[in-house]
Amino acid sequence: MDLVERAADLLMASRLTIALTGAGISVESGIPDFRSAGGLWTKYDPSEYATIEAFVSNPEKVWEMLREMGEVVGNAIPNRAHIGLGELERLGYLHFVITQNIDNLHQAGGSRNVIEYHGNASTLSCLSCGRHYRSSDKASQYPPRCECGNILKPDVIFFGEAIPSEALSRSYELAQTAQAVFVVGTSATVSPANTIPSTAKRGGATIIEINKERTHLTDTITDIFLQGSAGTIVDEILNAVKRESAGSNVRL
Repeated sequence: MDLVERAADLLMASRLTIALTGAGISVESGIPDFRSAGGLWTKYDPSEYATIEAFVSNPEKVWEMLREMGEVVGNAIPNRAHIGLGELERLGYLHFVITQNIDNLHQAGGSRNVIEYHGNASTLSCLSCGRHYRSSDKASQYPPRCECGNILKPDVIFFGEAIPSEALSRSYELAQTAQAVFVVGTSATVSPANTIPSTAKRGGATIIEINKERTHLTDTITDIFLQGSAGTIVDEILNAVKRESAGSNVRL
């Protein structure tokens, strides 16, 4: 039995499966990892452009970076990995996605149970009066402004802001009881999301890692390492699940 089939079998036997995803899952959608060569942090110093203090003190400056980020994220569409995870959820074999991404591509790919650690760039909020807007409704404004006149902030977590408490508590509750965990497109080095796989492993979960390169997880807690494109591998697992499901139905 090859690794893809083993992963599919484990997925089908698991009563609770979660996925932890990072920037690598969205690279195939044209969104480079902010930390990689050519990423936003090579052009914009995050200490100047990505802290909540920077936004509050000079939102016009921060929107220089946000505008470029919005153009990249706004033009992206879900790839086979997003769509495949959405389909696995629809089939009942994946129950929650915990993502560090802000691009809304999991939802666009069909996932419904998405826990976002770093927020979502598809909506905006006013820090002064609390009004909320869809980013698409303010696409013609730069920088986008609230009806009260203040510059709007995207609903993403800036450095210096806390991870939403509900996302934290729910993800750790799930990790403690999960039987299988997909780690997809993340090196799992950014806290606190990086502790989810080890928390799940201590609870007895099987760790299925899908990454282009080996990570610190690969030789420590990963049970099945599938190296390569997230889109290709998720697609292969989905097809294996469908084949085995169809075979089970025929035998019945």
